[in-house]
Amino acid sequence: MPDLGLEVLLKGSNMLRLLQGLWVALRISLIAVVISIPLGLLFGVLMTRKNIVLKAIFRVYLEFIRIMPQLVLLFLFYFSTTRTFGWNLSGETASIIVFVLWGTAEMSDLVRGALISIPKHQYESSAALGLTKMQTYLYVIIPQTVRRLIPRMIKTTSLILMIGVVEVLKVAQQIIEANRMSSPNAAFGIYLTVFLLYFIACWPISMLAKYLERKWR
Repeated sequence: MPDLGLEVLLKGSNMLRLLQGLWVALRISLIAVVISIPLGLLFGVLMTRKNIVLKAIFRVYLEFIRIMPQLVLLFLFYFSTTRTFGWNLSGETASIIVFVLWGTAEMSDLVRGALISIPKHQYESSAALGLTKMQTYLYVIIPQTVRRLIPRMIKTTSLILMIGVVEVLKVAQQIIEANRMSSPNAAFGIYLTVFLLYFIACWPISMLAKYLERKWR
């Protein structure tokens, strides 16, 4: 049986450190999502209006966020703005700001697309059932967007290790480096464990969103 290096996880508090790193990624993701959802809903609705100025502003914002890699945004907020404006941003705060900007852009575009693509008869059916527009957003739009947004947000948080935030991937690298001589094959087992932790974190959220979407459809 090949040596996967999994015994490293049983040394000291390595497994606990991985779980703590996963919690950092989850915490940043969930905070960003909670803020992004209402902002994305608001921006998405505003993007469907016929106001040319609003459309132009949101289009520039969306294109900027899409074109600019998240890693560049992290560096921009964590290093550049702190030095330019004298802010004392922690790595987690900078990460939350960047993921809120990114999440709001993704959410607003999904909401805009969903609102445009929803046939008129669905709105009429919702009205006939006594649903308000807010309830339509709540029961139809949000489940679809949350299912896409949260798993992507959690996976993308691995970038924050570049600004020193100790999340699960950073912890994995530290464990591998500390056991390089005694367990040269530890990298495979550690990264496999990280993959499973990400899957365990993202899969139930995706399934819950699918369930809510089916239930509220």
